[in-house]
Amino acid sequence: MKIPLQITGRNFELTAPMEDIISERARKLDLVYDQIMRCRVLVEAPHRHHHKGILYNLRIDITVPGGELAVKREPHEDVYAAIGDAFDAAERQLQAYAARRRGDVKHHEEMPHAHISALFPEKGYGFLTTQDGREIYFHRNSVLKHRFRDLKIGMKVRFVEELGEKGPQASTVKVSKS
Repeated sequence: MKIPLQITGRNFELTAPMEDIISERARKLDLVYDQIMRCRVLVEAPHRHHHKGILYNLRIDITVPGGELAVKREPHEDVYAAIGDAFDAAERQLQAYAARRRGDVKHHEEMPHAHISALFPEKGYGFLTTQDGREIYFHRNSVLKHRFRDLKIGMKVRFVEELGEKGPQASTVKVSKS
């Protein structure tokens, strides 16, 4: 970090062990992305709840070239758990930021094509036949953006395959426009 770490406690006193853990986790952020310019950590105990006690909020603001990353997690009763959750999220954000800066692109597999080969409307399921001739089961709840009862045999679809209890099945079925 170009500028020293800034740790602030609001509405309660930060202990030395808390500050040590925060400092150590902030040092690890530098290993994830070594171009961090500034890191500010705010730990606050904003409200006292009669049933839950103190809930700790943690906010991490990280300044990087070209922007700022902000991490704010759900309040937690355990300050150390709040610290861990927030820094885990900060690491993930920094990894994603570093990947974008390097130009890494996530490649998604294209959904394969098939056609509807059998329908059993009264039972709420059907079968697809893939381009390589395999039969894939699908349930009415797998169909996206189309009503099951409007499906017709021969319709072209795209699908996501997964292994079900009795073999391959389509977890997602989308009617193709072409």
